[in-house]
Amino acid sequence: MEFDLTWALWGLPLAFVGGWLASRFDIRQWRLEGRSAPKSYFKGLNYLLNEQQDEAIDAFIEAVQHDPDTTELHFALGNLFRSRGDHDRAIRVHQHLLDRSDLSRGDTDRAQHALSLDFLRAGLLDRAEASLRRLQDTPYASEAQVLLLALYERTSDWPQAIAMAEQLESANRGSFKSRMAHYGCEMAREHLLRGHTEQAQAALEQALQIHPESARARLELAHLLEQQGHTDRACSELQALAQLAPNALPLAAATMARLALCDAQHAAQVQRVLTEAQHRRPCLDYVDALVSLLPTNDVASRSVLYLEHLQREPSLAVANRWLALRGVTDPDTGTQEASGVNSAESAALPAVVAQALQKATLPLQRYRCAACGFEASTYFWQCPGCQTWDSYNPRRVDDL
Repeated sequence: MEFDLTWALWGLPLAFVGGWLASRFDIRQWRLEGRSAPKSYFKGLNYLLNEQQDEAIDAFIEAVQHDPDTTELHFALGNLFRSRGDHDRAIRVHQHLLDRSDLSRGDTDRAQHALSLDFLRAGLLDRAEASLRRLQDTPYASEAQVLLLALYERTSDWPQAIAMAEQLESANRGSFKSRMAHYGCEMAREHLLRGHTEQAQAALEQALQIHPESARARLELAHLLEQQGHTDRACSELQALAQLAPNALPLAAATMARLALCDAQHAAQVQRVLTEAQHRRPCLDYVDALVSLLPTNDVASRSVLYLEHLQREPSLAVANRWLALRGVTDPDTGTQEASGVNSAESAALPAVVAQALQKATLPLQRYRCAACGFEASTYFWQCPGCQTWDSYNPRRVDDL
């Protein structure tokens, strides 16, 4: 059988046309797939801007399925899972990124940082600590140290917190002396709970060496010295507080007055310090402390102190105290007032009025956090609402 060249002449063009059509089909398919991933990505962004997190997650999952090698989509998806509270899925996404061998150094550090945040939000503190320590030689080192400091505070690991605060201080990340003093006070409190008085005193003295202006350390050291019977040293500590941390003096006023009553040697000096502070800026704690230094039967002098305060700073709480004195005795004569009513009414009326005023003044006797506005009847060195240190004003709401 002879070979027919006609078929060869027809076959070559047909093969060329077939190959060209196949290539065009592959290019169109590739372009179609390439366009579908960005479409899902932008759809997810649109949902995210409209605060539709569930729909955004579905869109990003679709985009990741089209292009599983896109790291940005994985980061976006993992962050969405974390913000939504789906910590397990966020951890899996970021762990998957870390397991990839083709990831750049920058993306690896970024994934490690994101994974650390996932562990923190999930409450896996041991794994979070280990993950944050892997960031020490990365661009995220400073942030990792701050997060580690917050973690040690959260777990009450005060020695580790002090060590981390010292690292941040040496790295010029700000002053952490006040925080380190608080950590020392927390350690002292733990020692006292175990009955270790000497260790507690040593911790407080160490806190004052780190931060001599620490009002908390001086107050707690004064209380400890008072319990041990060292009233002279306790008075000295509080007078040092008045010099080094005058803004915190309202917190120490009652203790200073109590110690002055036990130690006549310091009574005159304490009265002078409180009187000068009251003249500079009147405060309910100052006037209460000064009143407590007067004899209980000297109602006239006590009443005068309250009236002087009211003339300078209107205060419902102080008015309540003055009325309580007036309801029992007359400040001028020291005798009980009848005010034109019988004795039963005279005894009952002040009690009713005092009860109503006491209820009205309760919200004014609270301390307020300057960072978040959280109010409490007890003074906190660390706000229980926002966890900020030294954010409470030492003056009550009524004195602001």
